[in-house]
Amino acid sequence: MSGKLKEVRERMKSVRSTQQITKAMKMVSAAKLRKAQDAIVQLRPYADKLREILTHILFHLGGDANVSFGKIRDVQNVLVVVVTSNRGLCGAFNTNIVKQAASLIDEKYARYVDSGNLHFLPIGKRGYDQLRRRYPNCHFIKDYIDLFKDLSYDHTSEVPEMIMEAFENKEYDVVQVFYGQFKNAGTQFPVHVQYLPVPRIQKGEKLRRRANYIFEPDKDTLLETLIPRILGVQFHKFLLDTNASEHGARMTAMDKATENAEELIKELRINYNKARQEAITSELSEIVAGAAALEG
Repeated sequence: MSGKLKEVRERMKSVRSTQQITKAMKMVSAAKLRKAQDAIVQLRPYADKLREILTHILFHLGGDANVSFGKIRDVQNVLVVVVTSNRGLCGAFNTNIVKQAASLIDEKYARYVDSGNLHFLPIGKRGYDQLRRRYPNCHFIKDYIDLFKDLSYDHTSEVPEMIMEAFENKEYDVVQVFYGQFKNAGTQFPVHVQYLPVPRIQKGEKLRRRANYIFEPDKDTLLETLIPRILGVQFHKFLLDTNASEHGARMTAMDKATENAEELIKELRINYNKARQEAITSELSEIVAGAAALEG
């Protein structure tokens, strides 16, 4: 019986130790979340408005502007950018993003996988590891896996610049981006965006009448500067969204783990008390039996 009591005590000690770790991780994630949330909340309206301006301009200009980033080509090579976290312990956050990417690939780009014309640009080690196991024969651009170590715009702008240059050089004909969109601390969900070519507003959605924009300086010169800047800000938004989502998902996961540990400790404490009572009852029975034998 003493062996059973010792085993339960060791389990309780182990669970308490784990609970302390999950509590600490929850506090760390909560502190990081506040900063990450402020960053994405401040950037999102600006990025969304720029994206809206870009799609409206391309819609109204139609074929009048020489904008390479809006031109639709026959798809020969596909680039899939998957933005996940570097670390785990954040529930199904990373897995959900990879699943959405895999779903689109299997549905729309399966033949490009077989022909070797589908390329991955993973940002975050978790996404890279999962995709590498799922698509071992695809080409992976591994230069930006650790991009989350520095999320300043000057540092992250290297990635969209590389993507835009490759698209202009016809290395890729379509670029799809998958990332985690932050809603609040308890809600994050995977999102898919066609990054290039820039999707235009379809007829019947909005702005049925053609707008007469006035460009200063000339239209092509202005768009040549404006569009890369808008696309760069848009990509920065993907990263900040995913960063905030990661910390929110980890905080929620660690909070749930802490609660589960508390429930387990309560259950183990009940089992411990039962085992202890059984041991005391057994000892009392032995003492009574021994006393009765001496009296006899």
